[in-house]
Amino acid sequence: QVQLVESGGGLVQPGGSLRLSCTASGFTLNRYTMNWYRQAPGKERELVAVISSVGGTTNYADSVKGRFFLSRDNAKNRMYLQMNSLKPEDTAVYRCNMGVYWGQGTQVTVSS
Repeated sequence: QVQLVESGGGLVQPGGSLRLSCTASGFTLNRYTMNWYRQAPGKERELVAVISSVGGTTNYADSVKGRFFLSRDNAKNRMYLQMNSLKPEDTAVYRCNMGVYWGQGTQVTVSS
């Protein structure tokens, strides 16, 4: 049974950092392209970061490029989204995704 579980969200001040985790079960994470999406209230869902199954190539939305970094821990079957220099506009529910499978999401709130 495929399952994705996010963790690591919370409240952080502008300029701060958070690291989100997405733990996969039921499949081997590094064999699939994995995505992080976010959705803020009243806004469309946005693809934030992608890590490919081939070579672990990463791509980022322009809005987070240079601030967010995606990585994988194959031994733990987990991927991480390191978020630095956070801005209020980064506030959203962040969800990891593989194909048709989604995690439940974790809330990130950037506020002073």
